[in-house]
Parts: sequence; C-alpha cells; structure tokens
Amino acid sequence: MFGKNFVGQLIDRSAENPEDRRRFLKGAGAAGLGVVGASVLGAVAAPVAAGASDNANAISDGAILNFALNLEYLEAEFYSNAVYGHGLPESLTHGKGHRGPVLGGREVHFKSSALRQFAQEIARDEYEHVRFLRSALGSAAVSRPEINIQSSFTAAGLIKAGQTFDVYANEDNFLLGAFIFEDVGVTAYKGAAPLISNKTYLGAAAGILAVEAYHAANIRTVLYDRGLADAANAISAARDSLDGPTDDDQGITLHGKANIVPADSNGLAFGRTPGQVLNIVYLTPKPATSGGFYPHGVNGTLNTSS
Repeated sequence: MFGKNFVGQLIDRSAENPEDRRRFLKGAGAAGLGVVGASVLGAVAAPVAAGASDNANAISDGAILNFALNLEYLEAEFYSNAVYGHGLPESLTHGKGHRGPVLGGREVHFKSSALRQFAQEIARDEYEHVRFLRSALGSAAVSRPEINIQSSFTAAGLIKAGQTFDVYANEDNFLLGAFIFEDVGVTAYKGAAPLISNKTYLGAAAGILAVEAYHAANIRTVLYDRGLADAANAISAARDSLDGPTDDDQGITLHGKANIVPADSNGLAFGRTPGQVLNIVYLTPKPATSGGFYPHGVNGTLNTSS
C-alpha cells in the first residue's frame, strides 16, 4: 500500500527514543507492520532520508501520533459499541502507559438501515485508524487509557441537572454523541499538522483528517435532516465554552440556514491545539491532566489541557 521510503522513515520516527526503534526493528514482521504490507519488509533496515531525525526542541512526531491514538481509541470504542455491542479487541489496546477499561457502551437499536450502514462504515474506519497508528508507532504506541462513555456526554446541556445523557438510548442520541467526536477529530488533526516535521507522517495525518471530515459531514447532514439543529448547536456552544476565548466552533445551522461545512471566510476549516482538544475531552476550560472522557487522562507526553 505504501512505498519503501514511507516505511523506512515511518519506522525511524515511530518510537519516542532510539531503544524503542531498535526493539521495533528487531521484532518487526509481516504481522507487526500490518497495513504497510509484507512486500516492503526488505526496506525496514534501509537508511532513512536526511533530516528525518527528531528536533530535540520540538514535539516529536511520535508524541503527536500517540496523542492522535488516544483520540482514535475513544472514537473506535464509541462506534464499535454502538454497532456491535462490544469494544476493540484486547490485542489493540496494550502499549505504553496505564491501560484502562471502557466504562459504558452498548449496541444501539438502529431503526434506519441507512444510519446503521453509516455507523458500521465509520466504526470500521476508526478501527483501522487505531490499527494503523499502532503499527506506525510500533513499540512506542501508548495503551488505551481508561475511557468513560457512560456519563461524559452529560456536559453538553441537553438534559436537566442530575440526569445522565444516554448516548446509546436511540438513534438521535447516538448522532449527537457522534457530533461531539467528529468535529473535534477534524480540528485536532488540522491543528496538529503544523507540528509534524516528517512529510510522510504529515501525509498520513492528512489522510486520516480527510476521513474524519467525511464522517463529520455525514453526521452533520443527518442531524440537520432530522431536525436536530438546536441540540447540535448547543453541543457546539458547549465546545466553544471549553476550548478558549475564540468563537470558532460552528453548529449545523448558521443564520437560519444549513451549515454542513464549518469553514472560515476563506473556506478553510479551523484547527485546535492538542491542549484545546484536551479541554473538550476533559470537559474543562482549565489546565488539567484528566477528566471527562478520560478519567485518568490520556497516555503519552501530550496530556495537559490548555
């Protein structure tokens, strides 16, 4: 699927320290490389391109990909439970850092055949994102942190105080929960792009961003078609209250009309820094290292909200 240069550079920068890289190269095989394919294994030990070494004063590409992996764990668990009634296989949850359980999650009783198919496709994509990032990171991949998808959706202001928003109760609740994740995912990858120094990593991140944008547009369209604009816009306002003073987040209607693509006056999507993303998933506007969807925080070096 990918060329030899991609694999060589990917593995060179896959770990967050040289020892991890050596262990990964020693133990790599067809199964370990997964998505990149066994046909390019001969290139694993090849020299990498000049300029591929980490800048000690910058955030490493491995740290950025691990940050993304934490988010993909959350999305994959959310969708897998909705579609299949269970989460990721255990084999895709181990790694560096504390490995935690998933609180909540169950199958949604979809009445719409089309919506079920949409959910199945997104669940498959998120599963593949986890698999791809873990393969790229090798032994440096972080484990799945503890994830709370049982009570963390309550903060959007859609229900009364003291109640819990059950994201799996029906199709509408599921769509609103998906809306929280997909828009955040798009802005997370957009914000991370300038931090990535390796072009092959940047290309991979751009590919995932494009898929997340397709997902977000799908969810936003269905929400609008179902007349759920007010609830979705409340979620948008809640996100805006968490990620800083700027008013960037956009609901699915703007000036009374459909707003499927949240873009600026130049037609560009906005991005969020890792800290801002963590403000949303930790459900706090303050600096924090845990909370919300991640009761004990995310794994890796990028773990503190703005």
